[in-house]
Amino acid sequence: MVSRKYILTKKTFKVKHFILLFILFSLPLSSFSQIGSHRSELSLGLNTGYVFSNVGFTPKVSQSFHGGITIGVSAKYVCEKYFNTICSILGEVNYSSIGWKEDILNNMDMPVINSKTGLPEKYQRTINYIQVPLFAHLAWGKEQKGFQFFVQAGPQFGIYLNESTESNFSFEDIDVDTRSNTIIAQDTMSVERKFDYGIAAGAGVEYSFPKIGHFMLEARYYYGLSNIYHDSKKDFFGRSNFGNIIIKLTYLIDIFNRKTKI
Repeated sequence: MVSRKYILTKKTFKVKHFILLFILFSLPLSSFSQIGSHRSELSLGLNTGYVFSNVGFTPKVSQSFHGGITIGVSAKYVCEKYFNTICSILGEVNYSSIGWKEDILNNMDMPVINSKTGLPEKYQRTINYIQVPLFAHLAWGKEQKGFQFFVQAGPQFGIYLNESTESNFSFEDIDVDTRSNTIIAQDTMSVERKFDYGIAAGAGVEYSFPKIGHFMLEARYYYGLSNIYHDSKKDFFGRSNFGNIIIKLTYLIDIFNRKTKI
């Protein structure tokens, strides 16, 4: 039976998540409230990159990084320059392949060899999402031509599309006792929660060419605040959230530009 104390703790934890998301969601909007030199510049474009992802399981599952692509559309609205800081809102709609890749090792940290195939056992789960991040984007540097350095942070939401599994062994042949990590429940469980949310932050550089556009190169980290599996006291996993490292290239072109030249 689930205790009342446990239920209250879980509710308090989730309330803190939503409060944190509300604060982060408000960060982009707060850019408009500053008193600075007004800008009104909208840029649209495309982005692509590579995602190194894993899942924070409790109980722990030994993993290396799962690799996958991300591609989508981007929009950036520059609203003002406050002293030397260029304040913007940046949003994206992306298709992303994320997941986890297991390190199947024995107690001597050597690959486990399957008795039927004679090959090291491998397992990988790929989960595809539509992801929508919304960032407060702060930059320093040249506006018209040249380099800017930027940082950005904000909430991100994900909608589950589908998933697939790659493995080279039959689950009936698994000898759990030969593994240093004996947790295998996740291998046969489909994603239970189809909506993902969390916080993302990144830093990078932008180079602007007059009449050509803006090129942005960025490193970003995403920390999931939701779990892909149910996490009540009766469920197997207490935690199953994403952690993603993203390397991304974005190209933007100006749609309209009404700003004072500096």
